[in-house]
Amino acid sequence: MQLQSRNKPYDDINITPMLDLAYVLLIIFIVMTTATVQGQKVNLPKASAAPSLATQTTKAITVSNDGKIFLDTIPVTLPELEQRLVQQKALTPEFPVVLRGDAQTQYQSVMDVLDLLGRVGLSQVGLATKPLVK
Repeated sequence: MQLQSRNKPYDDINITPMLDLAYVLLIIFIVMTTATVQGQKVNLPKASAAPSLATQTTKAITVSNDGKIFLDTIPVTLPELEQRLVQQKALTPEFPVVLRGDAQTQYQSVMDVLDLLGRVGLSQVGLATKPLVK
């Protein structure tokens, strides 16, 4: 066995403080995850496994590359689109709209439809895009 001189620095790393920290963090994570699951015990109601019969209310508006506008698959003009959206809003006050525009579409056509959606008062508007392929 050799004795190390007092002035010579240690040449190995003491990992005990790192392990202590890891164990403390592990205990904190275990306590926090079990604490969020707990709550009052209640008798939960049972739901049926049958599919919902509710109709799909999402409307798709498509602007083609030549500026034609389609509501779902029906070609419409801007005034007709506004009229149909107002009718749908009377039936269902909040319904989502997905706006699809061709990549070659003039920007003004898409902006006209977005402006119309704002005038009608629809706030749930999504813009459809293709996923980015890497």
